[in-house]
Amino acid sequence: MHKLVMLRKTDEFSSVFSFRKRFSSSFLVVHYKSSLDKTSANEIAADNFVLDTQVKIGFIVAKKVAKLAVDRNYMRRVLRELCRQELYVLAGEDLASINIVIQVQKKFINSDFLTIKQELMLLFAKIQKKLVAKY
Repeated sequence: MHKLVMLRKTDEFSSVFSFRKRFSSSFLVVHYKSSLDKTSANEIAADNFVLDTQVKIGFIVAKKVAKLAVDRNYMRRVLRELCRQELYVLAGEDLASINIVIQVQKKFINSDFLTIKQELMLLFAKIQKKLVAKY
């Protein structure tokens, strides 16, 4: 079974950003790092990747995007729920463990829900396509 786990530590976020693989859309930027991108077993062990498929996701909503904490929390909540619903896109095949950081570029509200869902699905599909091509 595939499991959604949250990125919590600064080091985990930094390792994803330093890998410099990303896709973007009008509302979101998705940074990702896969265990398939590693060249040796030592690098995989150093980053604590789990052997079975595991998707770790972190969210960033800056104060610059939304001044009020209520708005930032709403956006994180919406993204977390969408990721739970659409996890099968990334974890459809037992390819690799993957760390993802989703960064909000532009504030969204209730009426933008379907747009956000479509963008997230498109970005997840792009990541999956990249991973399948690499495998």
